[in-house]
Amino acid sequence: MKVGIVGLGLIGGSFALACRAGGHEVIGSDVNSLHRSKAIELGLIESACTLKELIAHVDMIVVAIPVDAIAQLLPSILDKISDQQMVVDLGSTKSKICNTVEGHRNRGRYLASHPLAGTEYSGPTAAFVDLYRGKKNIICERDRTDEDVLLKMQALFDQMELQCLYMSAADHDKHLAYVSHLSHVSAFTLGLTVLDIEKDEKQILNLAGTGFRSTVRLAKSSPQTWTSIFTENSSHLVTALEQYITHLVDFKDSIANENKANINLKIVKANKIAQVLNGIKIEDVIKQ
Repeated sequence: MKVGIVGLGLIGGSFALACRAGGHEVIGSDVNSLHRSKAIELGLIESACTLKELIAHVDMIVVAIPVDAIAQLLPSILDKISDQQMVVDLGSTKSKICNTVEGHRNRGRYLASHPLAGTEYSGPTAAFVDLYRGKKNIICERDRTDEDVLLKMQALFDQMELQCLYMSAADHDKHLAYVSHLSHVSAFTLGLTVLDIEKDEKQILNLAGTGFRSTVRLAKSSPQTWTSIFTENSSHLVTALEQYITHLVDFKDSIANENKANINLKIVKANKIAQVLNGIKIEDVIKQ
């Protein structure tokens, strides 16, 4: 199969490498000329071309650009493909993207997909072949995609060792706001706070332990990518942030009042998230 990757950063570049490892021919397109040349140099793709040329010469088009750009570009891509081609996006939000192509004559040739994989690094140099191995992949609006597209994409995802899950676009965005997007806001906010109040960079360097480094790691993530995710999923993320701010204020008040009992209670409750991550039902954890 001949695969065309639109967007040659961490996500698209790693997808390209995984496709090449599976024996597929891969070409790429990116608005950034440095990304195009670096992707060729690193062997992420075999050649680079314009988007128009890519659409004309591939069996499958993979769109791996910021989610607001996906929503803008996807309808025009579907306008140009044949009824034998496939289009998949790898964006971290889904509702607005799916809404832009609702009712499109080629909607069946499109698969809304979100592999739950990534790092805090960006660009072609961050790409690596095993990024998707063993990860989960959320597919939205499965019933809107043609059966042959589903089968071919499932075969490719299996080859990459991606485990597919299925849900609506609305559920995807709601749950990802809580368990992914909120953690990035938290990391960015922690980074901003330390930069604001700690003016001695030597102390940040000397005193930052593994806890700080692991918590703030996500603050190194791509501004372009995450700005678009936050704005595209604003309603769900604002709901999550309101609850998060409530807990922050309660923590602040408890610390200011030296309320050890309440501080301890909140920490004990927060500790239970580890049980949920180990597979215990959240209602059973809460009852403890």
